Amino acid sequence: MADHEAGGLELTQLRSAVDNAPPVAAALTAPPRPWPRSVAWRDMLAGPAVAMVTLLAAFVATDAVGVPLRDPDNVAALYLALVGFGTVVLVGLDVVVRAARGSGTFPPSRTALRRVRRERWTLRAGVAAGSALVGFYATYLAYRNLKSVVPLLRPGDLFDQQLASLDRDLFGLGAHDPAAILHTLLGTGLPTHVLSGAYVAFIVFLPLTIGLALVFCRDLQAGLFYTTAQSINWILGIASYLLLPSLGPIYFEPGDFAALPFSEVTHLQNVLLEQRVEFLRDPTSGTPQSIAAFASLHISMSFTAALAAHLLGLGNRLKIALWIWFAVTTIGTIYLGWHYVLDDVGGVLLGALALVLARALTGIDLRTVRRGRRGAAKLGR
Repeated sequence: MADHEAGGLELTQLRSAVDNAPPVAAALTAPPRPWPRSVAWRDMLAGPAVAMVTLLAAFVATDAVGVPLRDPDNVAALYLALVGFGTVVLVGLDVVVRAARGSGTFPPSRTALRRVRRERWTLRAGVAAGSALVGFYATYLAYRNLKSVVPLLRPGDLFDQQLASLDRDLFGLGAHDPAAILHTLLGTGLPTHVLSGAYVAFIVFLPLTIGLALVFCRDLQAGLFYTTAQSINWILGIASYLLLPSLGPIYFEPGDFAALPFSEVTHLQNVLLEQRVEFLRDPTSGTPQSIAAFASLHISMSFTAALAAHLLGLGNRLKIALWIWFAVTTIGTIYLGWHYVLDDVGGVLLGALALVLARALTGIDLRTVRRGRRGAAKLGR
């Protein structure tokens, strides 16, 4: 009898402790709250605000040199349309996968699809993701115009000689360039085409990471933070172009790259040079030129992506893949003649600064995002 009463007392005390404990168990077993719960106006407006500032700067700069603001060949509009469509497809995939996982059936029922869509993709979430995309490509449009007028704002100013000399002095290479060392170490056959393909693939890498971040990040605020950081890279790139205008090794010392086989990058470098010559001959009608070496935005944006994966607590495999991408891109920029080593160092600094500024603009609490991701991973969400 005494044992029975003691057991009953312990059970009563246990129930009381559970009832009065902090709601940890409830938090662990409750279904996920709606995805856009942490999307505040500050998060939503950060990207468009960056776009507005950059567009204003582009209007002022192009007007100062008598060149119209434009979207040559509707490139920015085309990218926005293509990436926007791709993002919508990813949203549909996200809804289907989560509905199938939640219901345990495939294809999932319409009820399951509607539930996931209402939970993750409210009007507010759609507006937030859409405004981030529009802001990113509006910033890109302004960036292209600002980049094109750098030689008009700083006519005759080029620092290729100084940058090339610094490369040799920093590495103690004497008369040898870092690119020549890479050509010797890697060869000038298949590696040229591999690095060329990787360099050109950047045009897919950047919008792909933005689309994936906006759609699949557990917290939409994380996707907005990443997209804002990449938008800021455009602005920082313009500032660096104006600070140290330069063409890059392939245009300053083309003979150093004569041994490389013809590749997609070779074709692109020739096209860009022709566009620059035509633009400087007639800035009002020529296609806006796009040559600028310091600093490398391929590096800054790739570094932003890799570092953001750590800041947001993403998976190890993704982090490793992004650092491999960063390493290949770094080698490619030197090997193919796009950039000096100092351009890449500058790119790393810009990429880090872009994340700092994006953190300040969005107000994201990165520790909270990482804790939320770890908690979701433990629950299998």
